[in-house]
This record gives sequence, C-alpha cells and structure tokens, in this order.
Amino acid sequence: MDPEPLFTLILLAGFLKPISIGLLISFFTLLVLLLFSALISGSEVAYFSLNPSEKDELNSSDKQSYEKVNLLLAEPKKLLATILISNNFVNVAIIIISTYTIDNTFDFKLFPTILMWGEDITTGMIFGIQVIGITFMILLFGEVIPKVYATKHALKLAGIMANPLILLKKIFKPVSSLLIYSTGIIDRKVKKKGLDVSVGELSEALDLTKDFDKGNDEHRILKGIVKFGETSVKQVMKSRVDVVGLDKNAKFDEIVTTILESGHSRIPIYEGSFDKIVGLLYIKDLLPHIKESENFNWNSLIRNPFFVPENKKLDDLLKEFQEKKIHLAIVVDEYGGSSGIITLEDVLEEIVGEISDEFDADDISYSKVNKNTYIFEGKTGLNDIFKIIDIEDESVFDEINTEADSLAGLVIEIAGRIPVKHEKITYKYFTFTIEAADNRRVKRIKLVIGTPKNNQE
Repeated sequence: MDPEPLFTLILLAGFLKPISIGLLISFFTLLVLLLFSALISGSEVAYFSLNPSEKDELNSSDKQSYEKVNLLLAEPKKLLATILISNNFVNVAIIIISTYTIDNTFDFKLFPTILMWGEDITTGMIFGIQVIGITFMILLFGEVIPKVYATKHALKLAGIMANPLILLKKIFKPVSSLLIYSTGIIDRKVKKKGLDVSVGELSEALDLTKDFDKGNDEHRILKGIVKFGETSVKQVMKSRVDVVGLDKNAKFDEIVTTILESGHSRIPIYEGSFDKIVGLLYIKDLLPHIKESENFNWNSLIRNPFFVPENKKLDDLLKEFQEKKIHLAIVVDEYGGSSGIITLEDVLEEIVGEISDEFDADDISYSKVNKNTYIFEGKTGLNDIFKIIDIEDESVFDEINTEADSLAGLVIEIAGRIPVKHEKITYKYFTFTIEAADNRRVKRIKLVIGTPKNNQE
C-alpha cells in the first residue's frame, strides 16, 4: 500500500473528534432540515409558476390536495410570506446546527501542519468550512436543485406541499401578517411618489423611440394600445343619425329590403323612436325564414340588446364583449336616450386601424387637397380626424372644453353658433371654412392646417 494515503488517513483520524450520540442526532437533524429547506424553496417556484393548463387541471380536479392548493393560491401574499418566513427559519436552524456539528466533529488544534502556521490559519479554515461550505450546501441542496425540479413538476410538488404549507401558514400567521402590513405601507408610499406612468408620458416615450418609423404598422398599433384604455365609447361610436334601424311594427318585406340595402349583419330594432331600442335582429336568424310571406311574425327573432353608457372605456367594453360573446352594443346617454351603436370592429380598429370588408363603402368621407388641406363631412368623428391629419397632441383643443364628437360640433363650439356657408373660423393654427351648411347643421368643412410656430409668431 502507498504510504502517502495511509499517512493522510492517520492525520484525518487524529483530526476528528470522537463520535457521540449527540453528534449523530445533529447530523440527522441537519439532513432533515436540508430536506425541509428544499421542499419549501421548491414550493415557492411550484406555486407561482403554474401554467394555464395546470391551473385548469386544478380547477377541474376533485382531488382534495388540489382544492387545498387553490385555497392557498387564493391568498398569494400570505402564501409567499409563509414560504419566505419558513425558509428563513429553516436556513437559520441549518446554520446553527451545522456550526455545532462542525465544532464537535473536527479538532483543528490537533492537526500539526496547521499549528505550524499559527492560530490565524486555523481560524480561517474553520471560517471556510462553516460559512463557505454551509452556504454552498444550502444553495445547492436547499435552493438550486429543488427549484430546478419544481419548474418541471410544479403541480405535483404543489399538491405534496399543500398540507405542510397550510400548517405553516397557521403557525407563522402573526409574523406573516406583520410582514404583509409592512410591505403594504412601503407599496403605498412608493405609489404616492408618482412612479405610475401616465398615458401621456407613455405616448411621449413612444414618440421619442428611434427604432420605429412613425408611419409603420408597429408604431401605429403601439400608439393605439397606449391610448386604448383612455378612449371612451362616445369617441368611437357610430352616431344615431348614421345607424340603420327598423321599427318593430315594420312589414316583413320592408325588413328584407332594408337588410339587402344596408349589408349589415345586425340591425337595432326600436319601438316608436330610436330612443326606445327593444332588441337586435341578427340576419343569420332571419335567413331560414327568408321565403316567408309578408305576414310572417319576425318579431319572434329579436334578441335582447346590450346597453352601454357613453363614458365607458374601450378596454372595459372589450372585456364585456368577450364575456357575453356579442359584437354590438347600444350606446345610451345620461338620460337613457340612444346615442348610437358601437361594434367589436369599432373597438378593434382603435388598435389595429381601419378594418374594411366587402360591404364597406368605397367612397371616403374626406378628401385631401394638398399636404395641409382637407375637406371633411361635418359628421366625421374627431377621433377619426386626429388620425387622418396625424395630430399627436389632441390636447390642442382642450381650451375649448368641448364635448363635441364630430368636426361640425367642434366648429359650432368654437364659433358659439351655427356658422353659415363660406364663413371662415380660425382657431390657433387651424382654419375651418364652411363648404356646405343649412339652418340646422354644418354639412361639409374645409380644414387648413398651419404650423404651431407660425401661429405663435
């Protein structure tokens, strides 16, 4: 046998202290605590990385453990606080017991080579084993390995740890409640400092990006997303004067004629006047009865309408459209009268831009004379005009304090009356010329856009 390994074994034998029952218990306790640390660390990843399919399995399964997992996930802050507190308690216990175990396992003073170099080397070696060694052990067996496992078997580990976490949640409830309360104070103070970014700031940040050509689709869609949650139904709805509607008492042949002329798939049905919408007629419901006589009771096909207020935001409306699985809503004002309609297509167009189909009219409601001159129909919505003339700062008209939705309404607000034909109205660097009007409304307007700089001069 080689004498060098034998000599090393003899040195190590002299380096170790006698093994006692207390030392064996500490070894066993250390292993158990490492297992607890691994399970608790893994459960953090398991519970907070469940994918949609795993969550669906949780909701559809009758397993009692899965029900407990859902119970824990219902209070994510308390769950996270319980996991973090438990993990820290276990890791502190590991450090304390490992220190006791090392001190009662190794006797550095008996090792002759170390004594030759003095006491400092012995202290440094003890530090290296106790701090670096134990830290590496906790990281490897208590953090890295269990978290790697948890990412691949999240649902299984979540089910295994459901009962232990419920017990730990009860044990550490006072500490976790204090922790949640403290973080809540910090969260509120951070919010008060104004870290929330406004829509205007996001829009300005998007304008400053150099990676986007402002005319391309990506930039336009991002701008639409930024402003989507701040846009109200009233800004994009189709006004009642442009809506094709049918009286509840109309004859069946009149219904068929109107459907063929309009090309719409859903038509509002009113009783007496458009302010009293009683339902919607879906053309697909009418198709099986298209050959019926004029006495056919088509009222039996009317579906219940969905009403929304004018000030409802588009993001909320989109959610309701998805939940109710409908495509059209009747917009009502504060007095309950019908202002118009809004469709799912209108909502989506605010993000992706104009969506045209085979039934859309080929002629557009405006013409572009030159770079800065446009001719619009008076009923054209302000929201559409801002897109057409590419005005990024819509607040240019804020001083008017207008609630107008159309260009004609804006011009009337600026003038303070219904302007006459050929009249010119100037506001800042915009010049509005009335091309066509009567005593009741403005029909067509020419818009000439100057520059803000020239206007200031």
